[in-house]
Amino acid sequence: MKVRSQSSSTLTRRFKRSRKQTAERWSRTSVLRELQRLANPKVRAKMAYFGVKVAKAYGISQPVLHALARRIGKNHALAEQLWISGIHEARILATLIGEADKVTATQMERWAQEFDSWDLVDAACCYLYAESSPAWRQVEAWSNRNEEFVKRAAFSLLAYLSYKDKQAPDERFEQFLWVIEREAHDERNFVRKAVNWALRNIGKRSLRLNRSAIRAAERIRRQESRAARWIAADALRELRSEAVQQRLRRKAA
Repeated sequence: MKVRSQSSSTLTRRFKRSRKQTAERWSRTSVLRELQRLANPKVRAKMAYFGVKVAKAYGISQPVLHALARRIGKNHALAEQLWISGIHEARILATLIGEADKVTATQMERWAQEFDSWDLVDAACCYLYAESSPAWRQVEAWSNRNEEFVKRAAFSLLAYLSYKDKQAPDERFEQFLWVIEREAHDERNFVRKAVNWALRNIGKRSLRLNRSAIRAAERIRRQESRAARWIAADALRELRSEAVQQRLRRKAA
């Protein structure tokens, strides 16, 4: 019978103890303490300049938050605890360590009720919601809402789905072009920019969608709204550009 060496047993025990210690380290309290340590007054001072006007924030750059997220690893329960803290960077961190396969429509709606900045919306849509099963349903639901950041979430999520959901057929995106047309009148900065973003991203997905998006943009341009005219002009400029047309032709070949 093969006998495990003492050194092997010791290493195994140390490895298990090390893994346990790592798991125990990242509690809500320890993460918030680490966020306080990483706080940068210079970053905090610049947040308003970039349109992030929130009450509870430490001032931590995105690269630093991403590095911390990699140290923590995926942990959906911890993400929920961090969200409840109400601290801006803790909530962005929650979007980075949350697990998309555990996201529910109920959770998405609960978090959306507390969206208070464009960067938090986009982080949630990019890193967590775009790969969740309720994503498409929430785009439709949120697009009908009036709250500025909830409505932004609808179109931010649609923009991310346009290049993250590789399996979705063109028809699925075409169904949302009329939603983009419907909401193109919204003058609020964070909404109109997201509507424009979604339109451009859809139009860069395929030649078929490019043609459909251009037709939608031409209809939007005829609306009696300054926001609509800006959305259409900006989208048409990119979607008709030679760079986009060449890329789509190569993709279709």
